[in-house]
Amino acid sequence: MASEAELVFFVNGKEVRLSRPDPEMTLLYFLRKHLHLTGSKLGCGEGGCGACTVMVSRYDHLRCEIEHLSVNACLAPLCSVDGMAVTTVEGIGSTKGSLHPCQERIAKAHGSQCGFCTPGMVMSMYALLRNNCTPSEEELEEAFEGNLCRCTGYRPIVEGYKTFTKEACCGGPSRGGKCCLKGGFDEKAGDCQLTCDSQPGCTSAKCCLNGGCGLRGEEVPCCQGNGCTSGVKEETTPIQNGNQDAPLQIKAEKRKPNALFDSSKFIPLDPTQELIFPPSLMLAAPTRTLAIQGPRTKWFRPSTLEQLLELRDLYPQHSSPDKPQYRMVVGSSEIGVEVKLKNAFYEVLISPTQVPEMNRIEVTEEGLLVGGAVTLTKLGKKMKELVKSMPEHKTRSFAAILEMLRWFAGQQIRNVAAVSGNVATASPTSDLNPTFMALGVKLNLASKGHSRTVVVDDTFFTKYRQTIIQPNEVILSLVIPFTREGEYIFSYKQSRRRDDDITIVSCGLRVLLEQAGSDWKVVNCSLGYGGMSFRTVLAQKTQQMMVGRTWDEAMMVDACKLLLEDLPLAPGAPGGMGEYRHSLVTSFFFKFYMAVLHKLSPQTIPAGVQSVIQPYHRPHTRGTQGFQMVPDTQVPSDMVGRPMMHQSALKQATGEARYVDDMPPYQNELYAGLVMSTHAHAKIVVDTSPALKIEGVRDVVTVCDVPGKNLVGLFHDEPVYADGEVTCFGQIIAVVVADNQMLAQRAAKAVKVTYDDLPSVITIKDAIAAHQFYKVERVISDGDVEGALGVAEHTLEGETHMGGQDHFYLETHGCIAIPSGEEGEMELLCSTQGLHHTQLAAAEALGVPSNRIVARAKRLGGGFGGKETRTVSLTTAIAVAAHKVQVPVRSILERNEDMISTGGRHPFLGQYKVGFTNDGKITALDLKLYSNGGNSIDLSYGVMDRAVLHSDNAYRIPNFRCRGWVCRTNLASNTAFRGFGGPQGMMMVEQVIDMVATKLGKPVEEVRHINLYQERDATPYGCVLTECRLDRCWAELMERCQFNERKTNMEAFNKANRWLKRGMAVIPTKYGIAFGLKHLNQAGALVHIYTDGSILLTHGGVEIGQGLHTKMIQVCAHCLGVPAERVHILDTSTTTVANSSPTAASASTDLYGMAVKNACEQLNERLKKYKDANPHGGWEKWVIAAYLDQVNLSAQGFHRDEDLHFDWVTGKGSPYSYYTYGTACSEVEVDTLTGSFTVLRTDILMDLGNSINPAIDIGQVEGAFTQGLGLFTVEQHVYLEGNTYTQRGQMLSFGPSLYKIPGFSDVPVEFNVSLLDNAPNPRAIFSSKAVGEPPLFLAASVFFAIKEAIRAARRETGFPTSFLLDSPATVERIRMACLDEFTQKALEIHKGDNKTWTIIV
Repeated sequence: MASEAELVFFVNGKEVRLSRPDPEMTLLYFLRKHLHLTGSKLGCGEGGCGACTVMVSRYDHLRCEIEHLSVNACLAPLCSVDGMAVTTVEGIGSTKGSLHPCQERIAKAHGSQCGFCTPGMVMSMYALLRNNCTPSEEELEEAFEGNLCRCTGYRPIVEGYKTFTKEACCGGPSRGGKCCLKGGFDEKAGDCQLTCDSQPGCTSAKCCLNGGCGLRGEEVPCCQGNGCTSGVKEETTPIQNGNQDAPLQIKAEKRKPNALFDSSKFIPLDPTQELIFPPSLMLAAPTRTLAIQGPRTKWFRPSTLEQLLELRDLYPQHSSPDKPQYRMVVGSSEIGVEVKLKNAFYEVLISPTQVPEMNRIEVTEEGLLVGGAVTLTKLGKKMKELVKSMPEHKTRSFAAILEMLRWFAGQQIRNVAAVSGNVATASPTSDLNPTFMALGVKLNLASKGHSRTVVVDDTFFTKYRQTIIQPNEVILSLVIPFTREGEYIFSYKQSRRRDDDITIVSCGLRVLLEQAGSDWKVVNCSLGYGGMSFRTVLAQKTQQMMVGRTWDEAMMVDACKLLLEDLPLAPGAPGGMGEYRHSLVTSFFFKFYMAVLHKLSPQTIPAGVQSVIQPYHRPHTRGTQGFQMVPDTQVPSDMVGRPMMHQSALKQATGEARYVDDMPPYQNELYAGLVMSTHAHAKIVVDTSPALKIEGVRDVVTVCDVPGKNLVGLFHDEPVYADGEVTCFGQIIAVVVADNQMLAQRAAKAVKVTYDDLPSVITIKDAIAAHQFYKVERVISDGDVEGALGVAEHTLEGETHMGGQDHFYLETHGCIAIPSGEEGEMELLCSTQGLHHTQLAAAEALGVPSNRIVARAKRLGGGFGGKETRTVSLTTAIAVAAHKVQVPVRSILERNEDMISTGGRHPFLGQYKVGFTNDGKITALDLKLYSNGGNSIDLSYGVMDRAVLHSDNAYRIPNFRCRGWVCRTNLASNTAFRGFGGPQGMMMVEQVIDMVATKLGKPVEEVRHINLYQERDATPYGCVLTECRLDRCWAELMERCQFNERKTNMEAFNKANRWLKRGMAVIPTKYGIAFGLKHLNQAGALVHIYTDGSILLTHGGVEIGQGLHTKMIQVCAHCLGVPAERVHILDTSTTTVANSSPTAASASTDLYGMAVKNACEQLNERLKKYKDANPHGGWEKWVIAAYLDQVNLSAQGFHRDEDLHFDWVTGKGSPYSYYTYGTACSEVEVDTLTGSFTVLRTDILMDLGNSINPAIDIGQVEGAFTQGLGLFTVEQHVYLEGNTYTQRGQMLSFGPSLYKIPGFSDVPVEFNVSLLDNAPNPRAIFSSKAVGEPPLFLAASVFFAIKEAIRAARRETGFPTSFLLDSPATVERIRMACLDEFTQKALEIHKGDNKTWTIIV
């Protein structure tokens, strides 16, 4: 066939022509490595995080319209964008030119913290606006279903972008000034309308002019949820400048609308100013045949059906892995992941996207004919149109499919994934296939010279991921039938997280009924299930039983019983969760039964069951933010106490902010691919020769090449390279150094490693049984525990587990090692929180002094403790590689490599015995804590220290003992994570209090409150609490959140609803601020003043997204009395501040703030003479005068905390500078039939002293809470038990496909955060308090609210309300704890199952 081998497309308005490109190359790789457009980020490589989002525009010649699509560039093959226009974040605006409103609003609304996800957010919003310049809030939130953020908690992103929506209360300039503040609220239109600027105002109580939000129609003291809170008394509060005698004064004023940002100043959105679609692409031929030969893969894009069938005949799809692999590709959403994670290789890829017959979508007499290449987005759009325009009974099939499409992946995937691809891949956990099977969807298949039609029925899927489609056939089209009168179909899906998640169980359930008198009889039915076998199946026996039966409860009961026989799961079946999956099978059928019954006879459905038949709908996210305003007398240029934007936010929003892998390549730079262990514990033999034979491979580095010490780490127990033995999955065995990334990673897989397995220990219980502990035991004790337990009115004992957590920072670990060639000198550009440790480890491995190694960090794309020490595993190995080859070497971990090798939060086991009184007062508690440390000590001792010291949380327990042990296992070493053991210790005591309250039949909030610490109480380790504001936080929060009133309403709701239950919980926190090791509580800073008056500030802290640099700029500017714009921070380096402590422990603002202040005080003292001599001269003149007078305008600042002490021998001391306090109340709604839940509302009140930057601090509170929400609910590490095909201890939950962090729709629907007023902290810079870690544990309020909802369900069914719920409260655990007739049957059939498929640690 006639074809071309040149790609023609546009990037940011510029034409790109490529001759013979590599078909294996992704669009993202090309953008970053060839065009050096590094704004688009690689976050996961599997289309699960959205960091790589770009907009792809194409011209539809059939419809004569331009389509704008958000696309995952990490999955999109470069060849797939031929004839299209690609727009990246750099193409829409920049700080050097003009910003696009999408970029400005996310930055100024404080929606960018670490910034790594921000370009993807911007481009998702941009693509939405290009299609609809005034989207609805629903469309807005739908656009971000494929985007993840680990920092912000999502609320500020939504709030910033809500200003674009048609519902936005204050549209400001983007709406032409049409705001109720300038005219009035139109009650009928439900919108703000410009009537007359001279009009006195709107009288509606809903209007933002009068304190409410017109959109919600509520008396909410908020305008757009941007921080407008009323009724604060005007008071003056001293702000102590550390140890400075004269305090600043900040007056608490009535808060004003838009306190965190002012939307009226946003750049207007002008759709006429966007990049136009290239005319040359519109004028190009509608179809163009491509045939591209790459180094290993061929890419074909036929333009006719005849060409397609010829190619398919020549390159059939073989099911045997022994034969050459050829694939059809449309969106690459499946193939891209297979290549990335399963090492798949395809010699030929055929793209049918230009074949007209494959792109049809049209209504026929039978139903909807959908071409095989039609995307899910187009299908959904067409079906929505038909549902609106056609009779309801005909489109029930479409409604069922639309229900599944709501939860199918993210917008970026749906924009490119083909309908036929979902069928052809034959996934047993498919979302759509069960519904297709239930409907009897027809497939029109074609091959060269032949065509046939088949039905998706119980014979269609033959084996695991195999169908009856022949190797040379293509799915030309699908026919989705209309439904008839009396025919009903509903679809259901359950996954770990609602949005963008893989199915646990899905189903499409259909029935055709006919009326027989007053009854309805089943004519026929089809019940399709996914997730219950190696293929999608029909419940044949159940279907046969139902035919002819009356649609009544007896039929439903019989069907549920038979379904469990129809869909068996053997012990240890792949996927695990046997009891849960079986409970879903029957729960879904019950929902289906009730939904059909409601259609037939709505009046027969009891009111309490109505909720079970309603499709899930989540209200739009909203919230308020409250904080103390600065007084009007404060100089406008003084930003301390003001919500100043993150200093890098605009650069992050434009893609200009650079991270490690964004750095331009160095001359002669090579890339390092890692050879990692694929066994948990084994002796190894390594053969590097296969990799060395590959062209472009320059060297392979092993333990033999380490010139210095091979054992590094805090306790020198971690090999740089494995030496004859591996002790965990992901341990580095060798490094392959090659010309580029693709080649290095491919060659690393060629290194042959032979394993001789040794016994492995994976869980805490394994370690206890094997007596595998690290040597240190931690103990604190107060009072007479045994005596108090002996005389207690009541005692309880038990144990509880708390799972670990992956950091899931969006930027994985990365490093560039640059040898200088002189005296062993080397520079390390790395993503690390601990530059000093990184420097020291590299020096030890290279056998040189530390002064030869420079470690540098510009910014990190998140860290959360995971980059404090674990960085050295990568940086040291790469340093050794660069030393050997003597050229720069770069290596960036893939997401799966990062998750497998770098560890996470420590899982904990707690065992307790507690004594208490009749009124709930805890009199004694004996706790034992065990943590899973992994294969090296790392920071596990410190984590256990903090866990033990925080195991009292916020409660005074007079007789208290806690002991802690660290278990040695064959997992990758667990490490620091936000909270550093504190949340684990706190969770144990909260579980105890919950059980105490349940035992006594008392409200748990009452038991919590009566045990709270009070002023001057002493902790079990002897620290007397001063300025303890726990009780105040508790009381104010209870009043603000209207706890008692809402609890009454909640109880009424629970009585009125059988299958939906709500729960509320209030949780306090007390978090100690300081490093556990006294010597780490020190900090340095360096301030240079240049003769033009500009200031260069350097300190030892690393910007991770927490806003540290921004706060230091505020501190420096305030201390020197200059505008913040004069101060600049370049980066953090061991050359400017030596021996810096890790940026961790929430202490960086305290430590570095005081160090900066110290340096500024020195400079102020030197400048005083010139200020006094010329008081009106101004900053520049004072600086010049001092310079001319030969005054040193550089100052080194230093600070140390001296009053800290603790003795583990006695278990007594004062280990913390002070405590940060807070309280949270959360309310949840649980679907007890599935375990799904919604956080309806969360209110948080934090004591953060006097905030230096309320926007950053509130963002940290929201982000920490959301991370905690993941910890306590959805995030779960899962490992394989091991069988013939897998290894024991192999992590299953790597990457966003199988490890779920909270998404946009998981955060509280209403999210209210306030900072405690009039609460100065004399022990930190400007009376502030640390914020990074303390709020995380408040998310336990969601966990215990879920537990209360489960109790309500158990109470109704007569089961005991005292029960164990381990953390995280996954949907599986929630559902199985609810206990009802469905779970009981599921438990019965799995009774005695001992074989497991997975290990939960």
